[in-house]
Amino acid sequence: MKEINVAVTGGAGQIAYSLLPRLVSGETFGADTRVNLRLIEIPQVVDKLEGTIMELIDCGFNQTGELTATSDIREGVKDADWVLLVGSIPRGIVIDGKKIEERSDLLKINGGIFTDQGAAIGELAKPDAKILVVGNPANTNALIGRHSAKNPSQQWFAMTALDANRAKAQLAEKAGVEISSVQNMIIWGNHSPTMYPDPHNATINNESAAKVINDDNWIETDYLPLVQQRGKAVIDARGASSAASAANAAIDTVKAVMSPTSEGDCFSAAIPSDGSYGIPEDLIFGFPLRTNVNGEIEIIQGIEINDFAKGKIENTTQELLEEKEAVKDLLS
Repeated sequence: MKEINVAVTGGAGQIAYSLLPRLVSGETFGADTRVNLRLIEIPQVVDKLEGTIMELIDCGFNQTGELTATSDIREGVKDADWVLLVGSIPRGIVIDGKKIEERSDLLKINGGIFTDQGAAIGELAKPDAKILVVGNPANTNALIGRHSAKNPSQQWFAMTALDANRAKAQLAEKAGVEISSVQNMIIWGNHSPTMYPDPHNATINNESAAKVINDDNWIETDYLPLVQQRGKAVIDARGASSAASAANAAIDTVKAVMSPTSEGDCFSAAIPSDGSYGIPEDLIFGFPLRTNVNGEIEIIQGIEINDFAKGKIENTTQELLEEKEAVKDLLS
C-alpha cells in the first residue's frame, strides 16, 4: 500500500468528527492508500482526541495507518502531504471577557493562529504539500498562512465547495432536476455573504441554469441571499454550525484537487489570484478551477461575466481587499 500523511487541526471539533472517518476509509485517497492521520488540538482539549482515535480504530478500515494526537503544530504537520486547517476561533466566543463579534477582531485573532501554523507548514510539511483552509474567515486565513509559510512550492486553498454544493442544490430544486444535472458551479470571491454563486455559467443538462430557470427575480431576490446566508440559516435551525456539510465539502475539495476534472466541468475553491479576470494578485479568491491530467490546478479562462456578475465580483473583491488591509501587519 502507498502511504500518505494527513494533518487536521481542530481535531476534536464537530467538523472533524464528521470528516475524519472519511479520510481513513479509503473513500478520499483510494483503497490502495494507507492514511497516517495526525490530529491537532489546543492543549486544553487534546486529551479528548484519545476517544476519537479509539473510534477510528473501531471503524476497522483497512486503510487506517498511524493515528496520533498532539497539541504541537510542528509535530502534527511534519512531513504532511495534506494539511486540513479546520480549527479557528468562531464569531461569538468570549476571550478575556470580551465577546468577539466584529469581523476585524476575528481576522486578527485567527491571524495570529494562522501565522504560526503557516510557518510550521512551510518549514516542515512536504515541499509539495497541499493545504486546505476550512476555518473561517477562510480566504484571509489562507492568505496569512501562505505568507507565513514562505514556501511557493506548496499549494494553499480556501474552501468554497460548501457554497458550491449549496448553490447546486438550490438550482436543482428550483428547476426540478437531480443535483447531478447541475455542473460548472462557480463560487467567485470570498467564503462569506459577499461571495457570488454564478447561476449564469452553471449548467443544467448543459444549458445555462439561469436560462433553464428563466426567473431573474428569483435569482436576484431569493437564490443569491439563500445561498449566501445558508450557514446562518443552519445555525438558526439546529443551534449549531453546518458541521456535516462542511466536512463533506472538504472531502469534495480534496478529491477534486487529486483527480482530473471531468471534461466540460469545473470545481470551486479559492486559490492565490494570478490576475485572472482582473482580480488583484495576492488575494485568495474563489475561481472556476480544473485539475489537469498532470495533477496541476488551473484557473479556467474565457468565462463570460455579465454586468450583474461583475458588480457582485467587485463587491466580494473589495471585501477581501479590506480584510487584507486589516491584517497587513501579519503579511510579512
